[in-house]
Amino acid sequence: MPKPRPKQGFMQASLKNRAAMAGRLVNEVVSFVVFTVLDLLDAVLCLVYKLLDYAFEAEWKPCYCSSSAREMITSSGNILVSEKGGWSKIVCLCSSKIHLEDISDTLYSRPPLLSELSRSTITELRRFGSTRSDAASVTTFTINSAIVEMLQGKIGGRKSNPIPRWSDCACERCAGWCSPSASGDLYVQAQYPPDGVAAVEDVLFIHGFISSSAFWTETVFPNLSEVARSRYRFFAVDLLGFGRSPKPADSLYTLQEHVDMIERSVLKRHRVRSLHIVAHSLGSILALALAVKHPDAIKSLTLLAPPYFPVPKGVQGTQYVLRRVAPRRVWPMIALGASVACWYEHISRSVCLLMCKHHRFWEFLFRLLTCNRIRTFLMEGFFCHTHNAAWHTLHNIICGSAGKLEGYLDTVRERMRACEVTVIHGCDDDLLPVSCSAAVKARVPRANLRLIKGKDHITIVIGRQKAFARELEQIWASPSLKASFPRRTLPEAKRPKTEGGSGGD
Repeated sequence: MPKPRPKQGFMQASLKNRAAMAGRLVNEVVSFVVFTVLDLLDAVLCLVYKLLDYAFEAEWKPCYCSSSAREMITSSGNILVSEKGGWSKIVCLCSSKIHLEDISDTLYSRPPLLSELSRSTITELRRFGSTRSDAASVTTFTINSAIVEMLQGKIGGRKSNPIPRWSDCACERCAGWCSPSASGDLYVQAQYPPDGVAAVEDVLFIHGFISSSAFWTETVFPNLSEVARSRYRFFAVDLLGFGRSPKPADSLYTLQEHVDMIERSVLKRHRVRSLHIVAHSLGSILALALAVKHPDAIKSLTLLAPPYFPVPKGVQGTQYVLRRVAPRRVWPMIALGASVACWYEHISRSVCLLMCKHHRFWEFLFRLLTCNRIRTFLMEGFFCHTHNAAWHTLHNIICGSAGKLEGYLDTVRERMRACEVTVIHGCDDDLLPVSCSAAVKARVPRANLRLIKGKDHITIVIGRQKAFARELEQIWASPSLKASFPRRTLPEAKRPKTEGGSGGD
């Protein structure tokens, strides 16, 4: 077959570029129309849910899309703090002290698409008529009148009421944490070495957003070698608000809350002194937060598709990450799903009401239509959460940690030189681009970056679980780790008689 002439090749490339530009234009136009309609729908659903909440719970429940963010924040036991310049922060009142809490402003600052376009246009026009001063501004805070209400009886241990909301599932699996006999800890799937084997190391697995410990126990755990099973203790947790773990309705699911619960349910309960951490997606942020808090205890960090977006100077980090994770585009489809989950509080609540509250019906339907066990457990992980947990975790962890990740990675680079760092990313990941992992590598040059061809955000593990298990075992057995961390002995008295979950049963 004759090769195309240079002129023909140029014409073909030009046609491809035009087709790509036309496709992007169509995507932009359709996205504008779709998300403008979704803005209106979310506003209507806001009123609908206010009426339904009052009908079922005899109480008006404020939301983050209301005109006053103070109303929502005060109802959850926090205070809105206003800052000159238009930004806001949150102060949380705990026991006898006030401290800044990790609340992302993206919870209550999500302008509609049409409003955002108008605002950006006005901003660009103003740039032509005025010069921007580069002088440093002094940041001042003023606590508004909500603090008066907070000081009137809300100081002290305010206990949460462990009762699911009317729109949440109340089955035993989802609401078992409400039982009086429940410990209040996270649900933990633990796998110990056989009896009589005393020398062990510990490995903690942290799942990603809208998932559960089954992401690991159904894939990696069954494919671990006998050598690994006899040497390590494995812990896979259901994060706060997901799976079989507690799902308190009054929690804000901040980074501190998630980390504290992991420490309480795994590190303290099982007397873990040093450990390897394997984390996927959102779990990578929690893994880094744990590593920074316990820098001398972490033997290795294995991060799968970490959501790290370096924030340009002069740009507000939370809003920047929100627009990178959820660009409000209808294509690819995963971007559409992420955009609905991030931008629309009441539409995403409707999805949870339809899917999560009635998850047993959907699970039955999936089992009926497919015998594929992998798909079944993925659906179970997707269904077992509440909207309150998913909404706050998404904003407060992924968006809210935008200003912290650089510091975390710097700590790993400078203070944790003995820690083996491995970053794995699927080349076909449409949710989080490969540039996220490349940015981690740039921040921590000694990190081992592995790009897996033909794999996406989920199939980076599922479908290649045997190979992935072997990769993990090689990381844990690294000679540099053996030299830096001596093996320890687990007291026989602390070895459980049986394997299984804890904290959620």
